[in-house]
Amino acid sequence: MTRDEAAAPRAEAVRERYRATLGAVPAGVQARLDLAQAHGRLHTEEAVAGLRHIVLTDNPLGGRVQQLVHFGQLLALGRADPARIHARGALHAGACVADLIGVAETSLLTAGVPAYALGIETIVELVHAEDAKPL
Repeated sequence: MTRDEAAAPRAEAVRERYRATLGAVPAGVQARLDLAQAHGRLHTEEAVAGLRHIVLTDNPLGGRVQQLVHFGQLLALGRADPARIHARGALHAGACVADLIGVAETSLLTAGVPAYALGIETIVELVHAEDAKPL
């Protein structure tokens, strides 16, 4: 078995952890996994995924609230793409659109109008994406 063949199931295990919490593997994570596999650094991505798993699953907040917190923190930092990922993750973990709106409204007080606007923009995109899904 080649090194690449041995690494494939390990990389898939990392991807599965992201699917479990977010419902999908973000493109940035996939790119990191590809690079790590190609250069013999998969153990770093496994460590990151392991720590992420502990923080998200062994936490008194639970998955839904964790994803909502991530969404709000990323709005405050102005990080649009990761905020979108965690908004989808929150929905995957059982949050509703009203929960996301609540987070965006809270960000208005803690991080200002740009964070609130980014939150509402993100939510509108998610709602439109859901409306566009075929029945």
